[in-house]
Amino acid sequence: MEFILDTVNLEEIKDGVDHMPIAGVTSNPSIVKKTSPEDFFGHMRKVREIIGKERSLHVQVISLDAETIVKEAHRILEEIDDQVYIKVPVSYEGLKAIKILKSEGVNVTATAVYDLMQAYFALAAGADYIAPYVNRIGNLGADPMELISNLQDRIEDDGYDCKIVAASFKGVEQVKNAFNYGAEAITAPYAVLKQVFANPNIDKAVTDFNNDWYAVYGEGKGICDL
Repeated sequence: MEFILDTVNLEEIKDGVDHMPIAGVTSNPSIVKKTSPEDFFGHMRKVREIIGKERSLHVQVISLDAETIVKEAHRILEEIDDQVYIKVPVSYEGLKAIKILKSEGVNVTATAVYDLMQAYFALAAGADYIAPYVNRIGNLGADPMELISNLQDRIEDDGYDCKIVAASFKGVEQVKNAFNYGAEAITAPYAVLKQVFANPNIDKAVTDFNNDWYAVYGEGKGICDL
């Protein structure tokens, strides 16, 4: 089970990695726009410094034709490092690019997946991660959890070395369901993951425990003060 942050905000990444079991960071052009770093590659190298090589870093291409997608992938790998997962939207040209990149041994995350057949094509092309867009699929009237479940069955039945990284979330319930239906990983905004801990019952339980402790040992006297 992998929790991945969908942000390039350095402070969010630092805080997220510090507090949560974060397995990596994903980005796309819309995510980059929210932070708008002047030096894109320099900024992504800072992201790598924060998360280290032990966590995955996923960076998306922007071109529409396979040849240029591959060139952009090479530039990303040169400017950041060769461990980056290149995010490629599963368009017709994107699928061709995925095949080329995998033949070169490049890590690939197939993204912008809305349909099970799209996912099957990406799977057969050798993608390391496949990213179905949970909230967007639901908004179109389809069932993203059924897609995740069916895709996971295919991965297991055919023995593919690929992980589902569910994406596009608006709330915690969607994240939980994605895991429950078979996704090995999710990538979600910092605010969505932090929302798990916004439950007032958690704070109340901690306050009640502390009050009971202080009633026995004195106000402000903690375990280290004994």
